[in-house]
Amino acid sequence: MERSLTIKSARKVGGLLHALVKTAKHGVDEFMTDRLGEEFNARLARVPLALGTASVDPFGLDPDWTKYALASVAVLHRHYFRTQVFGAENVPQKRVLFVANHSGQIPIDGALIGASLFMDVEPPRFVRAMVEKWSQTLPFVSLLFSRVGQVVGVPENAKRLLEREEALLVFPEGSRGIAKTFDQRYKLTDFGLGFMRLAMETNTPIVPVAVIGAEEQYVSVKNLASLAKVLRMPSFPLIPQMLLPMGFMPLPVRYRIYFGEPMRFAGDPDDEDSVIEEKVARVRSTVQAMVHRGVRERESVFF
Repeated sequence: MERSLTIKSARKVGGLLHALVKTAKHGVDEFMTDRLGEEFNARLARVPLALGTASVDPFGLDPDWTKYALASVAVLHRHYFRTQVFGAENVPQKRVLFVANHSGQIPIDGALIGASLFMDVEPPRFVRAMVEKWSQTLPFVSLLFSRVGQVVGVPENAKRLLEREEALLVFPEGSRGIAKTFDQRYKLTDFGLGFMRLAMETNTPIVPVAVIGAEEQYVSVKNLASLAKVLRMPSFPLIPQMLLPMGFMPLPVRYRIYFGEPMRFAGDPDDEDSVIEEKVARVRSTVQAMVHRGVRERESVFF
């Protein structure tokens, strides 16, 4: 009798939780429709996904997680940062490697590039970003990144994604780029060579991307490298605005994202570094020129 009551109680609690989750999801859907319009759900339905029996793709992407992550970022994209997108017509419909400048202390730039490719490019695309290995040591973050389609930045993962005709986003500056101090804003650091070897091996076009606005969202005056080393972090920026009320929020800068014309590179991906470096320099100089032009043409950081 007691066991029967326990089972009934467990089922009742389970049913209640299911109803609460369903209600919460419905509420989020209504909020998304109100803030973003029906277009959001319509575009989501047009993104092709190859899901397995567990309703996730081979890299762990879950459509439900991705939907709500995209919705959150799309609100920031449309209403907080008011992102302007240029060159959407340059985005190929099949495999592509986006190579972008990196900045801002936290990777909001990557999230907004993803929102732009979903909200402002036709047809809409999910973009995969190569994340730093250290991020996998953070509680919950590794699961979150996996469920929203981001993968650890190793060559094997990148090659498999491109062979599946995916869109892949890389930041060749790595953590050096995102941790730049304010006096170094919009000055690109050295690019790694791996993305070029990958593009050549998989015959993938490279689309250069320039992001304007991220450098001013968190004004870092110094990188406390010694403290970062103790905490096993790539950097530890000193950001005075964090001392102000709500200072943890990024400043409401206006983002501008530029997609350049596709670049193709032929040759042997196993060539000497000196040969690859020449090709990488062409991409880096293209992104830097796009960044300089974007900064020069904007009238205001916030408008």
